[in-house]
Amino acid sequence: MTMEPRVGDQVERGMKMKVMVAIDESDGSFYALKWALDNLFVPMAAVEPLTPDPGPQGNHSSLFLVHVQPTLYPPVYPVGPAAYVAPAVMDAVKKAQEEISARILTQALQMCKDKQVRAESVIMNGDPREMICQAAEKMQVDMLVMGSRGLGTFKRAILGSVSDYCAHHAKTPILIVKPHMELHHKH
Repeated sequence: MTMEPRVGDQVERGMKMKVMVAIDESDGSFYALKWALDNLFVPMAAVEPLTPDPGPQGNHSSLFLVHVQPTLYPPVYPVGPAAYVAPAVMDAVKKAQEEISARILTQALQMCKDKQVRAESVIMNGDPREMICQAAEKMQVDMLVMGSRGLGTFKRAILGSVSDYCAHHAKTPILIVKPHMELHHKH
């Protein structure tokens, strides 16, 4: 019986691997990114220092940051027997959403840069649960890393949990990084 190599084994041997970290505005997702940088990539840097351009055959691991913007549901205004969606309102909402996404990814990319880890970012639109699973499968990542918001049982039952969904539906290994105790006490 042959066993597939574990991602931890890949890190120890300095092999190339693809890791995707799901990022949103929550402290939990940034904690998960920090954990991944500290535990999956820094050991690689110790084995093989960062070079300006390792080329396609280099042994550097790849880090992909995926951020999903939720689908917009425009406000509808009743106008007599018909309904009307104000284009100005939709444009303002889209612009605000793009600014939030840019701010989130800028912060995440800076964290990667500070650790001397190359990262690429992807912004998607739709249901975060489905889009994260699709992105991980499409990009054929070796590991999907996600934060957990630490929702209580009641909130998780009502709201659903993106990490719970991905744990059951992702076709790639998934690591859910539980929030640090300090994050629990913030909320």
